[in-house]
Amino acid sequence: MDNIDMKQIQWFPGHMAKTRRLIASNLSLVDAVVEIVDARTPLSSQNPEMDKMTRNKPRAVLLNKCDLADEKTTQLWINYFRSCGKEAIAIDCKSGKGIKSIISSIKNTVLKELMEKRQRSGMSTSAVRLMIVGIPNVGKSSLINKLAGSKRTKVEDRPGVTRTKQWVKLDNNTELLDMPGVLWPKFEDQDVAVRLAFTGAISDDILDIETLAMKLLVYLANEYPDSLKERYKIEFTSEDTGLELLEKVGKKRGMMISGGEINTERAAITILDEFRSGKLGRITLESPPQKEQLCQE
Repeated sequence: MDNIDMKQIQWFPGHMAKTRRLIASNLSLVDAVVEIVDARTPLSSQNPEMDKMTRNKPRAVLLNKCDLADEKTTQLWINYFRSCGKEAIAIDCKSGKGIKSIISSIKNTVLKELMEKRQRSGMSTSAVRLMIVGIPNVGKSSLINKLAGSKRTKVEDRPGVTRTKQWVKLDNNTELLDMPGVLWPKFEDQDVAVRLAFTGAISDDILDIETLAMKLLVYLANEYPDSLKERYKIEFTSEDTGLELLEKVGKKRGMMISGGEINTERAAITILDEFRSGKLGRITLESPPQKEQLCQE
């Protein structure tokens, strides 16, 4: 991603190993698996072990937080997932965008054959059961609450808060199985880990916040320079380091401590908070793989 040194990120709480077993043992109870990803990091926020864990179950991908992501890039990601044989829908749990069409879209695409088979055999009223999966803090509980029209599950802005599976009945025709968020044991690609850290999918408690903010600033300076300039009213060049960018933001915001020193920790926290809340504009952190690259098997 850049040459800013950062301690290797690994985060795999014990309860997440249990989640992997829960997913495997409950597959037979559901008709399809719905994976929620972050629209700003669609590939990085996909668990690379999910295909193996869910085996041959029909799959759909929901790109949540699409209101925070670059709209044109989101469409490219939708095209990519569909080319890989997975239905993809852009949604935003906070605004409600795309929520109403999720169930019908899944029934008409990945479950089309099943629905037609049930119709022919007189079982059209049988409930469709969907397993909801995704990494921590990607919006599973918020989605289910939106679909259910009430607060059925506990929602917190902390990664890994859902610890056990729970069934939620939407109506007589649809039931959802909410699974705890699950990461994977080892990040082979640290750029993936850093992108997840940018969005808050990995707990800030284990991270070097200042280094993380510097890496984000370097990315924004290269990919979204206008957004960075507009938000913080700073000038910079391609030669500026992450530390220099961080200090410019801190100085511009008046984040000073005794002796005229810039409070870079406070500036870093502000930058990450403002990125995650969308105050820097609609930003996506990765683009779809090139055509010559194969879809995940």
